[in-house]
Amino acid sequence: MVSNRDARFGADCGYTRPMRTLRVGLAQVNPTVGDIEGNTRLILDWLARARGLGCDLVAFPELVITGYPPEDLLFKSAFIEANLKALRHVAAATSGLTAVVGFVDKRDDIFNAAAVLHDGAVAGVYHKQYLPNYGVFDENRYFQAGVDAPVFAIGDTIIAANICEDVWYPTGPTTAQALAGAELVVTINGSPYHAGKGRFREKMLATRAADDLVCLACVNAVGGQDELVFDGQSFVFNERGECIARARAFEEDLLVADLDLAAVFRARLHDSRRRKEKLRLGAAPVKISLPPLPERARPPLPPREVAELEPDEEIVQALTLGTRDYVRKNGFKRVVIGLSGGIDSALVAAIAVSALGAENVTGVSMPSPFSSAGTRRDARRLARSLGIEFMQLPITAVLKAYTRALARPFKGLREDVTEENLQARIRGTLLMALSNKFGWLVLTTGNKSEISVGYTTLYGDMAGGFAVIKDVPKTLVYRLARHVNARAGRALIPETVFTRPPSAELRRGQTDQESLPPYEVLDPILEAYVEEDRSLKEIIARGFDPEVVRKVIAMVDRNEYKRRQGPIGVKITPRAFGRDWRLPIVNKFREE
Repeated sequence: MVSNRDARFGADCGYTRPMRTLRVGLAQVNPTVGDIEGNTRLILDWLARARGLGCDLVAFPELVITGYPPEDLLFKSAFIEANLKALRHVAAATSGLTAVVGFVDKRDDIFNAAAVLHDGAVAGVYHKQYLPNYGVFDENRYFQAGVDAPVFAIGDTIIAANICEDVWYPTGPTTAQALAGAELVVTINGSPYHAGKGRFREKMLATRAADDLVCLACVNAVGGQDELVFDGQSFVFNERGECIARARAFEEDLLVADLDLAAVFRARLHDSRRRKEKLRLGAAPVKISLPPLPERARPPLPPREVAELEPDEEIVQALTLGTRDYVRKNGFKRVVIGLSGGIDSALVAAIAVSALGAENVTGVSMPSPFSSAGTRRDARRLARSLGIEFMQLPITAVLKAYTRALARPFKGLREDVTEENLQARIRGTLLMALSNKFGWLVLTTGNKSEISVGYTTLYGDMAGGFAVIKDVPKTLVYRLARHVNARAGRALIPETVFTRPPSAELRRGQTDQESLPPYEVLDPILEAYVEEDRSLKEIIARGFDPEVVRKVIAMVDRNEYKRRQGPIGVKITPRAFGRDWRLPIVNKFREE
């Protein structure tokens, strides 16, 4: 995934080196939460790469030593001490250069911190000032907020560092540091992904750089951590807000750029507003003076082209990275998936192959008396086209045994959803048995539309270790599956999987639309209610049938108990079930 070849590193566009330059490297790395020893090795490795490319300064992501987010590991004193010991080890390896490294600082409290390391020692520390406490973030639970925004004078160059949320505030630490003379502000990030966020983040950073007349280097983490995915997409901006270098998305990368700091001074001479703003700033940030570093050889940086990903490709890569890291970081090598012959399991299987390789994926068909010949055939065809191992474990005999065992208590009662759910639970049991016997992780195949309204079976199709498309609405599942075929240049997923009406096949002639509105109607209602917190009246005002809206909202509300018991999955929307959805299970509120 990461190449050592110099051709992978460099600025987006070539330009002649001016008289006063700083070569900056952004080490967009993939740490693992809690693996302080492994993360330290990772930092040292990328420090060496940056040194080899002649970098004067190299920056690493937020809390890179501990991994982000460390959550309740922060309540363990031994964890904090181990992270401090690691920082000292990293500092000793910075001879001849400057590094900005995220860690947990310990004073009378603990802080989300950025250490500025210079020529083998800790030169200073910045404490994050704006602690996010919304959505997936809960930093007020753990950290004290910082108040100081120091700047560092290295010879005739002034730099500063801050952390993630701090840069999102228009008159926050970045502005104060720029007014105090910082020509370069390095912001280290653990900014998790959702679809489209990278483009929004880039616009914000460009605005901040131009408004503050400062070069801005933003390094973001990459990788999966539980349900979060960090997309990387680190950037370097000049004082005009122009992006002069960008890192790749969803992979480790070392982004290197040469900054013309003399241009920052010239631009500021022409902006008289800064003089007035300095007077209103109050107490100036502390300036820490550091000895200049010796001149170093700087090999030329070859041009690099990093194209923006198309929206569907971006989501597929996020799902792939989130799945790969969850499986690998938890020590699994192989996964198993129930193949129904439908679109959901087909997409999950394709993503699993992309993430782990076909040799590490097993697909299992578990036909019942209600499984059609078409879905059985498509499950086998899918496995063949993906090149994965295929098992067939019919459940008819097991279902009959369950039916006999329940004959006495069910005597005189007609069949209903109970018998349907028995089939799903038999399948869940078989998959978990394979997991136990062979050490395979079960990937579940439920999508966001189904999980939202409870069109799932507890201890059945919800049984498993990781829910790959948990945050992917059904209409998007179809779109991503089309994209998977297009990027492969062939029908990895058979065409009949797209054209067959979706069905759980738990009774004869069943289709999803017997129980649910058409997905083209359901998904926009769910987006409005779950992701946008729209009210019943607001959703109806968009032109939806009032009874349909009431039914959908009621289904979402009463099925929270199911969602709490299901596996986590990759977050790809602004509001996913899990960290940023906290609906009470015992809940009597209903909109009228």
